[in-house]
Amino acid sequence: MRHRVKLHTLSRPSDERKALMRSLVRELFLHGTIVTTTQKAKAASAFAERIITHALAKDLSARRYVNAFLNDEKLTNKVVDEIAPKYAGRKGGYTRIIKMEKRHGDDAEMAIFQLVKES
Repeated sequence: MRHRVKLHTLSRPSDERKALMRSLVRELFLHGTIVTTTQKAKAASAFAERIITHALAKDLSARRYVNAFLNDEKLTNKVVDEIAPKYAGRKGGYTRIIKMEKRHGDDAEMAIFQLVKES
């Protein structure tokens, strides 16, 4: 039974899945928009939302939390100082997933994963 199991395993071991999520979230914060599969976007959106929510605090603890996940001090500063303040008036929903046509090679559902424009 899968009661109360919310983790998207993506058919990967935990270390590969963690690296994948870090990579997707890093690229999202660097570029603002990425194209990936729908399932990967849904899994990564939870991590991105959590990072932005913590970054809204703008204190040392928030910076350490964000840096522990992203492993990049410049990107951490960008998230805490530039990206998170744009969403100060929002209570969540910082990312958007827009479905696209299926990929031709393996018929995987593709999606545009992006940060929502600031409110």
